[in-house]
Amino acid sequence: MRTKKAPVREIRPDGKYNSIRIAKLINYVMRDGKKSVAQKQVYAALEQLAAKTGKKPIEAFEDVIKAVTPQMEVRSRRVGGASYQVPMPVRSTRGFSLALRALVESANKRPNKQFHTFAEKLVAEMLDSLQGSGGSINKKNTSHRMADANKAFAHFRW
Repeated sequence: MRTKKAPVREIRPDGKYNSIRIAKLINYVMRDGKKSVAQKQVYAALEQLAAKTGKKPIEAFEDVIKAVTPQMEVRSRRVGGASYQVPMPVRSTRGFSLALRALVESANKRPNKQFHTFAEKLVAEMLDSLQGSGGSINKKNTSHRMADANKAFAHFRW
């Protein structure tokens, strides 16, 4: 266990929308330190999402995040030699991180035959999550099902 709490790093807002949340999405999408490539893909995805939903890009993005963010998760807790999966509520910062991770992973898993760029994959995943389907929503639902199945161990919460 940590002796000190890990410091939270300061993240600068992105240049186009002046949003820290979109800057975090760009950082999750980025590979091999190529931030400008990730920015182009994310901005293109947000513009396409805005065109298809009829909302502003940031509003549409917030709706997607709200749909994908899990409310409950299970965490391992060791009690008397046995490990239990204890359901716990997800803090807002962790929920946002889990939502971004699920969104980017699910977009990456989409087949290359259908989509030509990552931006198209990301838009398709975002639109699916707004409609209640897609890989990121499945991940959220799995987390909720596990928490519900293990609610008998909720009294082990620390």
